[in-house]
Amino acid sequence: MISRGEDVEADALKKRGWSTAAISRHLGRDPKTIRAYLNGQRQPGVRRLSRPDPLQPYTLYLTARFADNAHIWASALYDEVVPLGYAGSYVSFARQLRLARLRPHCEACAGVRGREYTEIEHPPGSEIQWDWFERRKAPWGATAYILLGSLSHSGRMRGVLAESMDQPHLIEAIDQVLRRLGGTARVWRTDRLATVIVPGTRDVQASFAPVAKHYGAIVEPCPPRRGNRKGVVEAAVKFICGRWWRTMVATTPQEAQICLDRFCEGIADARLRPPGRLVDPPEDGMRPQWPTVAEVAATEPLMALPASPYPATLEVTLPVRDAASVAFRGNRYSVPPGLSGVDLPVRHRLGTGILEVFSPAGTLLVAHRLVPPGMGMVVRTPEHKAALEAVVLSSFTTDKPCDRKGNYPPGATARAEATTLLASLGHDVVVDLEAYARLVVSASTHPGSEAGA
Repeated sequence: MISRGEDVEADALKKRGWSTAAISRHLGRDPKTIRAYLNGQRQPGVRRLSRPDPLQPYTLYLTARFADNAHIWASALYDEVVPLGYAGSYVSFARQLRLARLRPHCEACAGVRGREYTEIEHPPGSEIQWDWFERRKAPWGATAYILLGSLSHSGRMRGVLAESMDQPHLIEAIDQVLRRLGGTARVWRTDRLATVIVPGTRDVQASFAPVAKHYGAIVEPCPPRRGNRKGVVEAAVKFICGRWWRTMVATTPQEAQICLDRFCEGIADARLRPPGRLVDPPEDGMRPQWPTVAEVAATEPLMALPASPYPATLEVTLPVRDAASVAFRGNRYSVPPGLSGVDLPVRHRLGTGILEVFSPAGTLLVAHRLVPPGMGMVVRTPEHKAALEAVVLSSFTTDKPCDRKGNYPPGATARAEATTLLASLGHDVVVDLEAYARLVVSASTHPGSEAGA
């Protein structure tokens, strides 16, 4: 085997008129080796195998099997070629099969791998891309659901944490993301979310169409199994997970939301936004100055938002804890006393600022005014406060605690009850030992007296 440098030199000398023997003497190689490289029979840098390829006799069979099914397992093919005479191990067979590249490419199943792609031109303010991502085992002991919205032109992103991925929580998260961005783009690009798109079609859900009309946006779903159509938000999800989620120190959803907002406004907006095409370097030889995401987003026109969010109704089920209250988004809201441990439905209509608590039967128990999330406040109505104080005071006592280490023998009542219980068991048999001894002496003195009697 000769190196690529020697192959280049041999080719140049051959074009100058050197003979094969002269080139071989100059490079210190065998003439037959030089002749093989000059004739294209061997490739530089590739060592010729000293033994034939074990997979070569089965190439036609494997090609035919891949024509039958491109996804057949290598282990199944190994089971088929062993009876045909293949003597190698499965590991060797799998390696040779992979190096031979006999398995055809399946476009329908390969996703975006190996597919041609191109950059899509996104005019300013034309499109925003949406996507959920969830992370189990969050620091607060539950699953974190995060909705990301990313402007396709500038790449500016904002995210909102939600308790669930159902449609009401999706609508609330969309409104909060848009208000963090300062407006909405004309087109909303999503994948085929069942809460937005009718499964199997490109049609918008009847329950979601009024939401899009409320914000004046057009909903455009991605083609089926073509996640790279919304590559901007996919890249944003990867960036958020790697740069923020893995190093986050928040212990509650409210702290995580504050941390995410700071990250998006700081590190995420400070990213450089390179142009969509290659540009010539400046004439002075300096490095091209790329704008940041924030600078590009500042010039991106967005449509104004309505004064209030779409009036969807959120509903979650919360357990009643101590002090007759339920916890909702970092605050506690009172309920009537006596419901500890009961799960109660809690509803909030977006834009109203009211939290309603219902009984398991659906009866409205109380309506509270919402306070900002994460304040750690306890919101209690005067009626609930008075009722809870009455329950607490009624169970309050000034008696001295009992002496748990004192002597407490059975009292008269207990002894009388014990006598009654023993009487029901019947009389015990009592043996007089003195009478028994006299009987034994009498029997020994008069042996026949007992028999005659």
